[in-house]
Amino acid sequence: MALSAKGGGVTATSPWNSDSGVISVYDGSADGDPGKAEYYRQASPDTKRTLWNHSGSGTRVVSGDGSRIIKFQACDENNAAPDDCSGWVAP
Repeated sequence: MALSAKGGGVTATSPWNSDSGVISVYDGSADGDPGKAEYYRQASPDTKRTLWNHSGSGTRVVSGDGSRIIKFQACDENNAAPDDCSGWVAP
């Protein structure tokens, strides 16, 4: 079952398309700032990874496939202030 996390106007979802090694980032914010998902994989649990969405409001980007994603958070990037992040969730 897919789990989503929302930070600001950005939503991260994993598993994506029923694949536990894939995460997506949807930018639903029209603020002009990029969105991102920060996440960890089972094969490298000490390495924080980042999937950016620089494509603008109303767009989604999807990661490459890999080992199972064990936790993630969605963040709306704020250039001059702290990012709006969802907090960590574990699918």
